[in-house]
Amino acid sequence: MQTLHRGGIALCYELAKGGEPPLVLVHGWCCDHTYFAPQIEHFASRGHSVVAVDLRGHGQSDKPHQKYTMQTFADDVAWICEQLTLVKPVIVGHSMGGVVAFDIAARYPTLPSAIVMLDAAVVLPAAARAGISDFLEALRGPDYRMALRDYVANSLFIATDDPDRKQHILDGMSAAPQHVLVAAFEGLRDYDPIEQTRVLSVPGLYIAANEEVPRSDLVRLHEIAPRILYGKTVGSGHFCQLEVPEQVNAMMERFLTITLPG
Repeated sequence: MQTLHRGGIALCYELAKGGEPPLVLVHGWCCDHTYFAPQIEHFASRGHSVVAVDLRGHGQSDKPHQKYTMQTFADDVAWICEQLTLVKPVIVGHSMGGVVAFDIAARYPTLPSAIVMLDAAVVLPAAARAGISDFLEALRGPDYRMALRDYVANSLFIATDDPDRKQHILDGMSAAPQHVLVAAFEGLRDYDPIEQTRVLSVPGLYIAANEEVPRSDLVRLHEIAPRILYGKTVGSGHFCQLEVPEQVNAMMERFLTITLPG
């Protein structure tokens, strides 16, 4: 991986050089750039420049004790795009990374050509928000790893998901430092997309996993992002980019074709 330093913080990323439009891949909470491995391979093989980041606090990037807001993550990604002189990148985010992609489009509207949000809780449903306080209390306690594993295992997978992949994800996410996972989840809780923009001007694609309860309030999301297009995977839980990459990649390719002609 390669590294840039912003304010003394090492931010790591993987780069596959190619043509335009470049894609910037932003992983989710307690994950890292490897959670986009199928997309790195697929879009690099089709001639795109692809940058897959490790957000601060995650992967090989530095993990300072600080607040981890969605705006902090978005500012880092926007800065990386500037440092790498990426022209009109497509920002693709999974889960928390999708919230980061939305925030970039809201606060840096001239930076991306488009954004893609994969099963991201951009607008938290009321039912999801109701359980956050108890979950955060558990994350702050000594058994935080078990609390995280229970939540991920019971909320982010469906019966058809690959069991070996599920175990690998549980092991990887539960290894995240406690101060990071707590602060980043607090950042998710506190993020209000309506405070950032009344109407999103950047074209967007939202791809939902095949779950009974949507990860985001899609009615409210459409109100603030009326240009958004929607897709849904078949037979995949939350980690759809890993479980059914052929479906996700095809929807992303079609979105780019119709949104960014030429």
